[in-house]
Amino acid sequence: MNQDDLTKHTPFMRQYLSAKAEHPDVLLFFRMGDFYELFYDDARKAARLLDITLTQRGQSGGAPIPMAGVPYHAVENYLARLVRLGESVAICEQMGDPALAKGIVERKVVRIVTPGTVTDAALLEERRDNLLLAIAAGAHGAYGLAWVDLSSGRFLLSEVPNAEALAAELARLQPAETLVGEDVAWPKLVSALPGLRKRPPWHFDGDAAKRELNRFFGTRDLGGFGVDKLPLAVAAAGCLLGYVEETQKSALPHLTGMAVESASETIALDAATRRNLELDTHPSGRTEHTLLGVLDETVTPMGARLLRRWLTRPLRARDLLRQRHQAIGTLIDSRRCEPLRETLRGIGDLERILARVALRSARPRDLSTLRDGLLAAPELRTRIKDLDSPLLHTLVERIGDHADSAALLARAIVRQPPVLQRDGGVIADGHDAELDELRRLSTHADQYLVELEEREKAASGITTLKVGYNRVHGYYIEITKAQSDKAPTHYTRRQTTKNAERYITEELKTFEDKVLSAKERSLMRERALYEALLDTLTEKLEPLKTAAAAMAELDVLATLAERAEALDWSAPQLTDEPGIAIERGRHPVVEKVRDEPFEPNDLKLDDTRRMLVITGPNMGGKSTYMRQNALIVLLAHIGSYVPAASAVIGPVDRIFTRIGAGDDLSRGQSTFMVEMSETANILHNATADSLVLMDEVGRGTSTYDGLSLARAAAVHLARNSRAYTLFATHYFELTELANEFAAIANVHLDAVEYGEQLVFMHAVKEGPANRSFGLQVAALAGLPKSVIADARRTLAELERGMHQHASTPAPAAESSPQLGLFAPAQPSAAERALEQIDPDALTPREALEALYRLKQLG
Repeated sequence: MNQDDLTKHTPFMRQYLSAKAEHPDVLLFFRMGDFYELFYDDARKAARLLDITLTQRGQSGGAPIPMAGVPYHAVENYLARLVRLGESVAICEQMGDPALAKGIVERKVVRIVTPGTVTDAALLEERRDNLLLAIAAGAHGAYGLAWVDLSSGRFLLSEVPNAEALAAELARLQPAETLVGEDVAWPKLVSALPGLRKRPPWHFDGDAAKRELNRFFGTRDLGGFGVDKLPLAVAAAGCLLGYVEETQKSALPHLTGMAVESASETIALDAATRRNLELDTHPSGRTEHTLLGVLDETVTPMGARLLRRWLTRPLRARDLLRQRHQAIGTLIDSRRCEPLRETLRGIGDLERILARVALRSARPRDLSTLRDGLLAAPELRTRIKDLDSPLLHTLVERIGDHADSAALLARAIVRQPPVLQRDGGVIADGHDAELDELRRLSTHADQYLVELEEREKAASGITTLKVGYNRVHGYYIEITKAQSDKAPTHYTRRQTTKNAERYITEELKTFEDKVLSAKERSLMRERALYEALLDTLTEKLEPLKTAAAAMAELDVLATLAERAEALDWSAPQLTDEPGIAIERGRHPVVEKVRDEPFEPNDLKLDDTRRMLVITGPNMGGKSTYMRQNALIVLLAHIGSYVPAASAVIGPVDRIFTRIGAGDDLSRGQSTFMVEMSETANILHNATADSLVLMDEVGRGTSTYDGLSLARAAAVHLARNSRAYTLFATHYFELTELANEFAAIANVHLDAVEYGEQLVFMHAVKEGPANRSFGLQVAALAGLPKSVIADARRTLAELERGMHQHASTPAPAAESSPQLGLFAPAQPSAAERALEQIDPDALTPREALEALYRLKQLG
């Protein structure tokens, strides 16, 4: 809007429109007394999103002004709803006292609330990280990533080589808001992200990023952060830092450094694997059906967030993992787990509270929670300091001694402070003499006035004298007109009424000045003391953050110990020898949610046995068996015990899964295209240290095409990748691979048929299955009996046709060696003899003789 347009509006609306012009892409909450108001398009949009009344405020510039508003005391509820919808809000506050302002009170945007930068407890999911991510695109398909959790102060960087690796990182991080360059043609997986913000390309300039990061951290170069060889990540970090400073408009002392997350440190999980293993999300949306749902018995929000990070980023650092396993065993053996968890239960979300302290937005109850947490720290240290565990000893040191901070908070903050600081009552009595005096004046004024009245009556001899107060004239001494001539000479007349005269004395005037300003001065003094308290805590921020992180890790270890004991899990053994050997393994989620006992199974993979071809009926448990082994390997690599009698696990670099079928309409991919894309990713990237789960490859196309693709994929994995592979299939022809490759073995899931009933044994046995039980499973699913009967007739005809076709030469099979591989086997002599028998034409004696002949042929 140009200057001429502004002059058409009232001064107030000019102030609003100027603020809005600086923040055109976000909703502007404009403080007016007890409300935040929105105008014009913002008002229309907010009314629709928040279901609030759209009204109007007179006219300006010759047109009505659409308006909507929310009460300032309930603003967090509305902000939370807008943030969840992916909206951002600029908060424009009154900067002075309207009663003292000459003309329009000054207003200023003090912060911008966005989905990725919120820190208020009411706007956050307490058990999930809230990440702001920036992505810089490179010239050769690589990407640089930088992300920050402003509510905790974690600032991390990484680089990935291609779009597939980017998809895996996005699936892991699940950012609330993402910053990308507006000049880049982004893949659909980025364009579809919630909270996407496009920024000018110069915000990702690498040289500018280095300068800004050095300025922010007070360094001469970035070598100390280990980012010298990550130019794309540094460019992303520069954009990220600029956006955070732009939105927060305040110092960020809790961002004390950057850390690099390297792909070589972790077991890689692509997006499909994360989805298929259902680590922390489930298609139903029910967390209890995920691995996180089984594991998460943490008692602090910061512990819950750390557990999720561990679970989605399994490590390859075996020494650290062994330390975690040993710490869990020590907690179990010492019987310290539950007492430790009980102490941790009283510790709040110190990680996020300290971030709010740094951002100067901590509320009184944040400080009382911090006080209680620091007061509990000595008990935590006492409970674990004598245990025989290097990792627990390290946590004792990291928790540290914060007796001075705890004592300061105990002295300064009342036991149960109010929600907000603005109304006072936060600072404890005895902490500050000046505040105590101001409070005494405010709370004991009535007693002083009673005493003054008695003294004045005695001194003047006027028994009807009264001391009173009204809002217009303040405090006064009242004497009836009949006795007003007895008023002492030091009384000064203040007001005349119909029946009395009112006076003021120097003493009463002095008292009045003190009392009337005492409340305001008390609030001002409390604010100053509160700010000083935040200053003191900010000076000690780094050791306090270290202590909070240690308490979160202790919570996770105690939780994993509790889970191991409650669910009968055992310590895995991480070995340098290649192979995976699991005895009596179970699926942790299926075991938890089902009522029937879970059937445990073994797994043995090594250099001589690298692939298992798994056959068996649908619903027999093939997918469950494969997933449970992947989850056991993953659990061992976050430092957890595992649901098995024993598990010996060699080096693993990646876990791949190709399970299930589904369209990806957002990328225009059919079910079969998704299946082939995931298969291609596995075949290109699996190594001899990878664990691969392949379920029903090739089922999305015609039988011969699918069978050919499945066989070729299995051969590639066995011959080229040599990955540890669980290959589930209904193509029984693939069981012949065990005869061609020494490292391939057959196993099957057992099922038993009793009459019309099919019973799944869920037991893994050596060798191939002898049939698929497809019709029986269909019957169990509830297909009409007429359909099942028709299917049986069709199956019988097909099988007869196969036998007849097999009894004569098949030129097509001879001319096509590939199809000949999969042609039905030639019938045996006994089967040919059986085909010639007509049971209805035989006498009992002839039937018995035919049976003996068949037995001799068999």
